[in-house]
Amino acid sequence: EEGDGGAPEKTPIVFPTTCPDCGSDVVRHEGEAAVRCVGGMVCKAQLKATIRHFASRRAMDIEGLGDKLVDQLVDEGLVTAVADIFHLTTTQVASLQRMGGKSSENLITAIADSRETTLPRVIYALGIREVGEATAHALAQHFLTLEALMAAREDTLEGVDDVGPIVAKHIRAFASDHRNRAVLSALADA
Repeated sequence: EEGDGGAPEKTPIVFPTTCPDCGSDVVRHEGEAAVRCVGGMVCKAQLKATIRHFASRRAMDIEGLGDKLVDQLVDEGLVTAVADIFHLTTTQVASLQRMGGKSSENLITAIADSRETTLPRVIYALGIREVGEATAHALAQHFLTLEALMAAREDTLEGVDDVGPIVAKHIRAFASDHRNRAVLSALADA
């Protein structure tokens, strides 16, 4: 309050205990400011963010797959996992709002073109926590294949430039999660 000479009282920050999108629990890891939904693949908000990152210019570079279109694809149930992008048809895309025949054809072509990419882009596109472009490049140079990277132990990962114990733990956690393994398998098939 003003007038009593003291500092105004601060309102404590209250973090949500459940995800507003999917209702899953949220956790705050020690030493981190952010709270994170543990819903994984069942959380549409996380799926949308994953697809946006995957399709981004520095990742798989799928031109035309913007935020509004990602929202529509997920909300309409046409994409329930990132690999579903590669199974979309021109007809499915054309059925969405503001998507005509030519726009749909261009998107399907951009998706097909994204299949020809580099390993560093694929690693970066996966959205592994703390793995940016430089780290993805270093991992690709060291392991040469995605399979070798996913099989690597933490101590081996720490031997790569730009990879410390925290990043190694995030990579191992990603590689150990059965849901991520299923996504990687589906991406390989696509």
